[in-house]
Amino acid sequence: STWGLPGQVMWNTAVHAEFIHDHADYGFETPGVKFNWRTIKEKRDAYVRRLNEIYENNVKKAHIDIIRGYGKFTSDPEPTIEVEGKKYTAPHILIATGGHPAVPPDSDVPGASLGMTSDGFFELEELPR
Repeated sequence: STWGLPGQVMWNTAVHAEFIHDHADYGFETPGVKFNWRTIKEKRDAYVRRLNEIYENNVKKAHIDIIRGYGKFTSDPEPTIEVEGKKYTAPHILIATGGHPAVPPDSDVPGASLGMTSDGFFELEELPR
């Protein structure tokens, strides 16, 4: 799932919208306030890309090798991981598991197919009604 930081950005956006909604109760006049979904989507996506680049650069500066793929620890005597059929041995190994959202079948949860995962939410090009 991709909620994490992009989710926090969207939560903050919603908080700002709520504050604007309540401004009149506190004496503020905010006529004609408009929201641009495209702006927040582009800024959020750029923010996530920038953070990912920073994290990856820090890993490279620390001389850590990133090996992408499906991996598993082996029963070898030294710490060993096998990724896509190739074995790697190192004193320290970290498996970053990642993940993908799962949608249950409608037979288990009626209407589940009508829902949306966070991945789908972050791909939306327009603000849903």
